[in-house]
Amino acid sequence: MKIIIDAMGGDNAPLEIVKGAIQARKDFGVDIVLTGREADIQEAVRACGQPLGEGITIHNCTEVIEMCDDPAFACRRKKDASMTVGLTMLRNGEGDAFISAGSTGALLSGATLLVKRVRGIRRAAMSPLIPTAAGDAVLVDCGANIECTPEYLLQFAYIGTFYARRALHMEQPRVALLNIGAEESKGMALQREAYALLKQAGDEGHINFIGNIEAKEALKGGADVIVADGFSGNVMLKTIEGVGSFLKVKLKAIFFRNLLTKLAALLVRDGVQDIKDTLDPNERGATPFLGIAKPVLKAHGSSNARAIRNAVRAAIDCVNGGLEEEIAQNIALMQVERTPRAEAQEQK
Repeated sequence: MKIIIDAMGGDNAPLEIVKGAIQARKDFGVDIVLTGREADIQEAVRACGQPLGEGITIHNCTEVIEMCDDPAFACRRKKDASMTVGLTMLRNGEGDAFISAGSTGALLSGATLLVKRVRGIRRAAMSPLIPTAAGDAVLVDCGANIECTPEYLLQFAYIGTFYARRALHMEQPRVALLNIGAEESKGMALQREAYALLKQAGDEGHINFIGNIEAKEALKGGADVIVADGFSGNVMLKTIEGVGSFLKVKLKAIFFRNLLTKLAALLVRDGVQDIKDTLDPNERGATPFLGIAKPVLKAHGSSNARAIRNAVRAAIDCVNGGLEEEIAQNIALMQVERTPRAEAQEQK
């Protein structure tokens, strides 16, 4: 198996990317290709104090997609950028998965343009695993599609279900629509129309749809697949990340108040660390773009070496999962009659 990594993407590139690639090679034994400016990558290798070693190669690129570049045109205009080259290699069969911590918009646009979506999928979706009181849940979408149609949300429910079966090992994951209330009449026109489609799919036995869910109930473990438009999903995801940072600060203040609280901290240290790890995006590694024809994964922009190492682990799981094949086999179930509003949205 060969994993392609954008060595120039992210706030800590290329040093942390290189460190993570070296660790991933040691832990998982997969071949890794680093795309990017070879001189910069080699400098990072020297800073690591150890060679890349067998199984890790560099594909030199002369350009880098910056965060200020227009996401819609970045890969078109910078054809020799590390992200563009990596996606092209994936499309051409020169690797099995691609990882980048660079611009989310550019990565989604490039993946759609170069690797392509599974035929029949209207929009690819970012689908991270988020922590809940009952374990992990799939959130789909978390920011790739700010404006959605009911058909998009229907497709998100299906691909989220297929992903949950593999990532969470659930036979019939519970699917819920993120909304401001549990009642069928809640939400804007998008949520109400999507509810009808999801309920029909549930009644026909294609997905295990359990209705609307509020964010607070979702975090209690009320659903295994949380379907949302990209705006709502992103707000929920960023809130979870913010709460994690908030808890770290507050717990530290509590436990380091005096000698007795410091002793108490020692007693619950392992449990506190488990909470920190659960809320740490670096432990998650990367989020796959579901609906793309081959595995493309987005790592957090501030990814460190541990995050890149874990991103490779996630990529391996995606390659071995066969998710794209299941999506393609069930695409007929995910399509609905095109409405004028959906057609107008599709043109945007």
